Amino acid sequence: MSVSGLQRYPFLRLLMPLALGILCGDAFPAPAPFGAYWIAIGVLLAGLIVCHCRHWGVAYGVTAFACLLCLGYVLASREWQQTEYAFSGEPSVYKVRVVEKPEPKERSILCRSIVLEEYVADTIRPETRRPLFLLYFPKDSVAGGIRRGDELLVHATLSPPQNNGNPDEFDYVRFLRQRGGCGTAYVPAGHWQAVGHDSVRTWKQAALDCRDAVVELYRSLGFKGDELSVLSALTVGDQDELSDDIVETYSVSGASHVLALSGLHIGFLYALFWFVFSWFWKRWRWLKFWLIAVIVVLLWVFAFITGLSSSVVRSVTMFSLLALSGLQLEKLLTLNTLAATAFLMLVCRPFWLFDVGFQLSFLAVLAIVVIQPRLYRLWKVDNRLLRYVWGLATVSVSAQLATAPLVLLYFSRFSTHFLLANLWVVPVSSLLMYAAVVLLALTPFPVVQQWFAGGVEGLVWLQNRVLQLIEDFPYSSIDHVWVDKWEVALFYLLVGALCVVYMRRTARSVFGALLLLGMLVSWHAFSVWQSAPCRSLAFYNVRGCPAVHCLTEGSRSWLVCADSVPDVSRIERSLSPHWNRLHLEVPRVVYGDCSDGPVFLRNGIVAYAGKRVCFLRDQRWNNLETVGAPLAIDYLYVCRGYKGSIAGLTSLFSIGMVIFEPSYSAYYRELIVRDCIRLGISYLSLDEQGAVRFVL
Repeated sequence: MSVSGLQRYPFLRLLMPLALGILCGDAFPAPAPFGAYWIAIGVLLAGLIVCHCRHWGVAYGVTAFACLLCLGYVLASREWQQTEYAFSGEPSVYKVRVVEKPEPKERSILCRSIVLEEYVADTIRPETRRPLFLLYFPKDSVAGGIRRGDELLVHATLSPPQNNGNPDEFDYVRFLRQRGGCGTAYVPAGHWQAVGHDSVRTWKQAALDCRDAVVELYRSLGFKGDELSVLSALTVGDQDELSDDIVETYSVSGASHVLALSGLHIGFLYALFWFVFSWFWKRWRWLKFWLIAVIVVLLWVFAFITGLSSSVVRSVTMFSLLALSGLQLEKLLTLNTLAATAFLMLVCRPFWLFDVGFQLSFLAVLAIVVIQPRLYRLWKVDNRLLRYVWGLATVSVSAQLATAPLVLLYFSRFSTHFLLANLWVVPVSSLLMYAAVVLLALTPFPVVQQWFAGGVEGLVWLQNRVLQLIEDFPYSSIDHVWVDKWEVALFYLLVGALCVVYMRRTARSVFGALLLLGMLVSWHAFSVWQSAPCRSLAFYNVRGCPAVHCLTEGSRSWLVCADSVPDVSRIERSLSPHWNRLHLEVPRVVYGDCSDGPVFLRNGIVAYAGKRVCFLRDQRWNNLETVGAPLAIDYLYVCRGYKGSIAGLTSLFSIGMVIFEPSYSAYYRELIVRDCIRLGISYLSLDEQGAVRFVL
């Protein structure tokens, strides 16, 4: 886009330096006092005023760019510093307040809590910043009674968040800190007690209570199972009860955006309100300002009912600006409106820039604003129904074109039947949104409401059933696709270059597009070559499933597990991105006493490519004597269940290296480490070092 083109979009010119500053502040946060930052911004603002008074156009633009760049940097650095906490590493007593509804997990109950006070000896040290921690309580009847607002005394060790160190794993530390979390702690049974309850609720908490009330209304009307969970997700954004099967159905069919309450659903309500109220201001023009204000208020009421989630807030902000722009005669939804929404959102919450939902929703709307009109003009349709279908298809294709690279980056999946799914789910979802509005409006008439709820439940069932049929179509999705962030960036640059070619059709624009295409293909080929697997042994930091991964130079591999009933799914969840990058087939699982190709397993000893790995998980090797030379063991994998030292094993084994499983007891690990130091045996702990791979 040229400079003259940017002149038409002032908020886009403001958004670019702000976003760049947030990126810099996220990548290089500085520990300087914030007073210094604000002094720098003040100096830049003074320079901006001088340039404006002197009519220095170029200097004014450069100063404004630097001012917004500095503002973005300050906002991002401030967010990072607010999550810093001085961890002592020792257990202490804290007074905390549960700020959100407790969330049941597989083996524990998660309570998001802020720390109010710390008790050190006989003194009370209040926390002025109220840091947020994730507290995990054992899943028992006592912890199940914890409610939002409860104030507790807990005796625990607060710890900073840590990644497991596995290759290509999800960056949990970054995820937590970008959402304001400082760390985690496990509170054992009997190490806490309730001391009070704070009945004062924030706007966010009141909104979540309102959302829960709507879900309870659905449940009282007879909704249950997938129909209840889908309707709750579709109308109020509650995804807590979505089953894995229904999530997979919507994901494979390409309709998962329907389950994430965002711009699509707000657009349905906006269209409904605009259609209804426009009848009045067309008759009485003086009502237009007040009715548009009512539309904005109704949109924010809906945002409140849905719990004020970030995706709904940004969508309501955008459609509020869109509604207000309806007071003027020019085109309503423009790139400037979208940029203004993003600018306001990032000033309030700069780390929304890294939120997946933020990126996907704004890219989808950007494509609808920029690309969809050009696609729509390619075919002039006279039939009204066919014109509607063509418009819906171009919207779906435009949004998919813009979001597909990010979907591949974050989810490693491309839904091939997305167009068919959206031609079905978009109109049906709009009907469900409008039906939900009517359903809530019928609350004073319970008999009619109950009758109407049966029709709504049938419509939800029909939507799910059709998507399940689309899921069962052949080649419904392409899974396990690996792309990196540089490929995604090059793809978006290529799409932009193709748009320039479409608008200008010059030799220079064509050459630029071809150059970007060559760069994209070359980088992809280089990344594939760089990620080629080699023959090696890999040990992963996955608690509760000790295993060794035997890799070849091709796509085949074997996952040799120590347990007789291994929890392979836990390893797959942690390592599937890494295996996708290596272009591996699903590893063959080996356990017990067996052999599979080049892998041999017997009595807990793995033989592969001339190397031996011994799983030490019980006392079977203690008090045994060997005849002849000790057996050479390259890697002794010490697992949970072994209690003792390794000094007595040296007569049986010639040990090359000791590797500790992540969940192995710290007490016994310290005993074995002493033996290793005394005997000159190298050792490492996967819990501390993360995953390791030994090339053979």
